[in-house]
Amino acid sequence: MNGDRLARWTAVAAVLAVAAVAALISYRHAVDVVSEHGEPGTVGRLYPVTIDGLIVAASMVLLDAARHREQPPRLAWVMLMSGIGATLAVNLLAGLPSGWLAAIVATWPAAAFVGAYETLMLLVRASARRGAGAGGGTVPAAVPGDAETAAAASLRATIAAGNPWSNNQLAERFGLTRAQAAKVRETVLAGANGHGADSNADTPRPGARTPGRGFDPNLS
Repeated sequence: MNGDRLARWTAVAAVLAVAAVAALISYRHAVDVVSEHGEPGTVGRLYPVTIDGLIVAASMVLLDAARHREQPPRLAWVMLMSGIGATLAVNLLAGLPSGWLAAIVATWPAAAFVGAYETLMLLVRASARRGAGAGGGTVPAAVPGDAETAAAASLRATIAAGNPWSNNQLAERFGLTRAQAAKVRETVLAGANGHGADSNADTPRPGARTPGRGFDPNLS
């Protein structure tokens, strides 16, 4: 476990370092291009944020969908692809006046930023999937709507474990009256066809004397 954690955090640190450097270079290229094409000053310095910010926003939407195991919105994919295309294009334009080789070199930081950021998102998604898989067997499919429903669900679990709750235990743990606890226990045990029932303080044991009945010597 410690080895996995070390590897994961080392990867995260490396990805963040690459993304930070690549983002800075890509930002400066974008400012130069935007400023030379009619948007100087403050506007020129803010304009690149709309490009890289679009990539970040779309990636976070896709991450949220992955964490909740939902179909990602098509718009998020469109925004992500548009942001990637725009940042690659603006960096290409920054180097193009010096030739195609310079254009390829200038485009690399943008590609590195996108690749590093998406790699980070893959790490986060994988971690979320592993966390969901580890807890999948213990999280109920639905949240019980009331105390009796919760008591019934808990009783079924204890029956499966071979040690079912007694009426007293159900009443104490879920704030039920004795009558409610008895009703829940009777219903659940009937549904289980008697499997998992065990002797407890609320269920007469074979051979025990029951009020209102005579003593049967055959049960001794």
